[in-house]
Amino acid sequence: MIEEHYLELCDNPVQFENASAVNNVFFDEANKQVFAVRSGGATGVVVKGPDDKSTVAFRMDDKGEVKCIKFSLGNKILAVQRTSKSVEFINFMPDLPHLEYSQECRTKNASVLGFCWTNWNEIVFITDQGIEFYQVLPDKRSLKLLKSQSINVNWYMYCPETFVILLSTTVQGNVLQPFVFRSGTMSKMSKFEIELPIVPKPAKLNLSERDIAVATIYGQLYVMYLKHHSRTVNSPGAEVVLYHLPREGACKKANVLKLNTTGKFALNVVDNLVVVHHQSSQTSIIFDIKLKEADSAMNVHQPVLPARSIHPYKIPLTGPAAVATQMPVPCELYSSTWSVFQPDIIISASEGYLWYLQVKLQPAVNLLQDKGKLMDFLLRRRDCKMVILSVCSQMLIGGEKGSLPVIATVFDKLNQVYKEYLEAEQSYTMAVESGQSRGNTAQKRPVRTQAVIDQSDMYTHVLSVFTEKKDTSHKFIIAVLMEYIRSLNQFQITVQHYLYELVIKTLVQHNLFYMLHQFLQYHVLSDSKPLACLLLSLESTYPPAHQLSLDMLKRLSTANDEIVEVLLSKHQVLGALRFIRSVGGHDNISARKFLDAARQTEDEMLFYTIFRFFEQRNQRLRGNPNFTPGEHCEEHVAYFKQVFGEQALMKLTSL
Repeated sequence: MIEEHYLELCDNPVQFENASAVNNVFFDEANKQVFAVRSGGATGVVVKGPDDKSTVAFRMDDKGEVKCIKFSLGNKILAVQRTSKSVEFINFMPDLPHLEYSQECRTKNASVLGFCWTNWNEIVFITDQGIEFYQVLPDKRSLKLLKSQSINVNWYMYCPETFVILLSTTVQGNVLQPFVFRSGTMSKMSKFEIELPIVPKPAKLNLSERDIAVATIYGQLYVMYLKHHSRTVNSPGAEVVLYHLPREGACKKANVLKLNTTGKFALNVVDNLVVVHHQSSQTSIIFDIKLKEADSAMNVHQPVLPARSIHPYKIPLTGPAAVATQMPVPCELYSSTWSVFQPDIIISASEGYLWYLQVKLQPAVNLLQDKGKLMDFLLRRRDCKMVILSVCSQMLIGGEKGSLPVIATVFDKLNQVYKEYLEAEQSYTMAVESGQSRGNTAQKRPVRTQAVIDQSDMYTHVLSVFTEKKDTSHKFIIAVLMEYIRSLNQFQITVQHYLYELVIKTLVQHNLFYMLHQFLQYHVLSDSKPLACLLLSLESTYPPAHQLSLDMLKRLSTANDEIVEVLLSKHQVLGALRFIRSVGGHDNISARKFLDAARQTEDEMLFYTIFRFFEQRNQRLRGNPNFTPGEHCEEHVAYFKQVFGEQALMKLTSL
């Protein structure tokens, strides 16, 4: 059965006491902590974080119902709100007593709607009449007002990733005023208006915080608005409207996500994908705002994949009642008791679980048939490398000729990302080298993401395996290899010699020597020393490979030593000498190497010619025809005397 659930709940959820066992459950989005609060006599609190190490348990005096409770960053100070007028604090730092201190809101007759920690010792009170930004002084057990702003507030939303608080203002609540907080400063951003759906008069629609979420997508901050249309016969389905909120400048409507249905929805963001959960159908859909629709003038997006439910999840039975043989209980997905938090958190207070929502890429491969669109989708995902390589492998099996343009498109998409990374790496290296001389190395090294599929990845996981397939046409194999090389060349990426070797081995395997000759003659395969050596090894199978190799080495111009070795190994001693003289390297070559090669030919006259050449070289360079001890030619001098007589040796000529 083909796997189609492309969303799943994480395997290691955060477990906490469920709602039936405690009075209240709170979630702190900044620290990703769940507070289970049990009151009666003293108030018991158990705090569970993303890992077991972050579990904290403590007791507080019971001074009334807890409305909100959160730790500052790093669990240093606890803030608790019990009334609409003040917030209480307890230090959780070593060497400081755990005594409570409190702060009333400064604005007269204002009610505290909630608070947000923006640093370990900085907190913002949001009231119905504005915001108050404080510095907490734990050693003095007091707070210092840093800044405040008066504004009528209906409700607020906080994005801890960007330290942005969004305030809903005006009667309809659809004018949003963002503020950003950074190390003791509070800055007002441009306010903007959410376009509400048109409703028949005299009805009026107010913007509810249930329909707003704030999240970072592809490194940019967006306000997501769940826009429901009036329920008439011709009304369109609901949609999610994305407003891009830049650090500076006006907020603009950027994208519209078409849900094509109505009902109750919830939003998450996972791996830069907007996930929309639909309760009545118990399914979810995903959107990628970087995937452009071909027929859309504006950034209007349809779901990337058809609606599917989250992968079924089973809750293991624990506690005294659990028996080893009992099967895990299926979790009720899309439950009405679920709470969804940004970016990727789902909490079931009734079952006492916090899950991180995850995207599974393999099912997307099964559901998205368009390979070009599939690659665009996969290349932007976090853990994409092995899935992309498996898609490439699957695409090559079968070898329909009609698929070659599709294969070319996929290779181009992969190599575009590969090239962008290489260029970023190169510019970083250049910046560092030039910066070192100026003492400035501030530029960040580019991160190599899993989307960078280099030649080694393709060779190891795809192409080398593909060329071994016995049931695939050799023409198709060669066409695919050449298509990949074409794509690399198109992006001006230097082709690694092992890819050319793969082409040559495939051609030789199928006796396609004429094609090999053409590829080399027309420089389809770029010159390199490893390639020339491979050609040399083919000489017994294909004799012209020897000359092709030599021609390649000559073209390389940096391979003179290799050419000499090749010629000497073929007993072409005079040929090697002529070549080295033609490139002007004859004054530096080893006499012994050439004399050894000449002896091996068993041609006495050839040996005489080579010996005489080096005597003349010695005379010209040193004014003496004799060989120096460092040249280790004593054996060859003795042989020369034996064959031609001592009188045949060159005499020392005086100037």
